[in-house]
Amino acid sequence: MAKQLDYHTIREIFTRFHAAEPEPKGELDHVNAYTLVVAVALSAQATDAGVNKATRALFPIADTPQKMLDLGLEGLTEHIKTIGLFRQKARNVIKLSRILVDEYDGQVPNSRAALESLPGVGRKTANVVLNMWWGVPTQAVDTHIFRFGNRSGVAPGKDVVAVERAIEDNIPADFQQHAHHWMILHGRYHCKARKPLCNTCLIRDLCQYEDKTL
Repeated sequence: MAKQLDYHTIREIFTRFHAAEPEPKGELDHVNAYTLVVAVALSAQATDAGVNKATRALFPIADTPQKMLDLGLEGLTEHIKTIGLFRQKARNVIKLSRILVDEYDGQVPNSRAALESLPGVGRKTANVVLNMWWGVPTQAVDTHIFRFGNRSGVAPGKDVVAVERAIEDNIPADFQQHAHHWMILHGRYHCKARKPLCNTCLIRDLCQYEDKTL
């Protein structure tokens, strides 16, 4: 684990990220808050590309909790069977859809506690939905962010909550809204787990990773 970078270095890192991609976007396809919740819940231990492939035919016919319930467990399972853990995920989506219909008039709540109370929705999913749909500067820490935060020194921490706190505490406020997207994309495409692309990294001179590749 690298030591925490200082304020000025972190500001320079995110200034470069912003210059390269001013408005980074999440890569999960969705059409409203409900389909975003479903997509993020389905993405656990699966790739965004794999989820998008599965939901391409699903969301046009089930873009509300009631439509998902009308489709039913078997119908949903058939759509998402290419995704890892699809049976459990299908059960969770049906359960959370029922709760949204019965307790929230079919609307997705916009508090973290309410979101986390839904089956299959953890802190990361709640943070993604709050950030992407409601513009709350939350930080959804996945494996890419955890790796990048610890390697670089931008947000070191022993677990995802510690990394999330380090992001909130140390990244300047004007970069908080898009921070997790910049970090996810950098971790996914540049700061890779096995063979990081350090030779073309835009923050190579600022990163504390000791095992930089040539």
